[in-house]
Amino acid sequence: MRRAFTRAVSPRITECALTHLERQLIDAARAAQQHSAYEQALRDAGFDVVRLPGLADNPDAVFVEDTAILLDDHAIVTRPGAASRAGEADYAARDLAPYFTVHRLDEGTLDGGDVLRIGCALYVGLSSRTNAAGAAALGAAAVPLGYEVVTVEPNQCLHLKTAVTFAGTDAQGTPRILINPDWIDPSLFADVKPIPTDEPFAANCVRAGDRLILPAGNPRTADELRRLGYDMVEIDVSELQKAEAGVTCMSLLSDPND
Repeated sequence: MRRAFTRAVSPRITECALTHLERQLIDAARAAQQHSAYEQALRDAGFDVVRLPGLADNPDAVFVEDTAILLDDHAIVTRPGAASRAGEADYAARDLAPYFTVHRLDEGTLDGGDVLRIGCALYVGLSSRTNAAGAAALGAAAVPLGYEVVTVEPNQCLHLKTAVTFAGTDAQGTPRILINPDWIDPSLFADVKPIPTDEPFAANCVRAGDRLILPAGNPRTADELRRLGYDMVEIDVSELQKAEAGVTCMSLLSDPND
């Protein structure tokens, strides 16, 4: 069964941790509406949406991707790099335990938004939220499960997956990545076909089954993806973007067909 794990928008989202953006007033009710539309897009893509218990006192709780990495029947619970989010890992371990064998990282810092899976390779972006010790701890947990960890360094963006995401495979089985080459060097990724974009936040897409979910407001990237034959839907996440959100960060996807 395809599952997408989410959490509700906290009413305190306006207190979220920020790295690159100036703080703006966030309409929590509108953010919640956009999040509900995002969950519906996941359902429309064939996923059973499992909304994990809400964490009203955790401003960043909606960004559930940062707290765990799902690998087949395993969930590796991370160590978020923002001090204000450290406690979210305990909730992730508790709430994912009914569905997965749970592993915990024991050192360093690592956000799930810095981990890009392409096949059996886990590319880890060394960022302000993820350090080398966290990447090494991920390797200790993931290598026995059949994965390899490769560290890369993005620039000028919060997370690796702000700059590059997996867009699926072509007819020959070659992985495709949607990538902003200003923020990450495409040559760092082995045996892939890059789909470059010059729209700053368009490289963050969700591959949900056979569909791509793209943040609205990126017309050139949307046109190119349609030209390449992608089944694609655009979602308005403008209020959530004030909290440095991308479309990947609001869900954890478990797809047995992956």
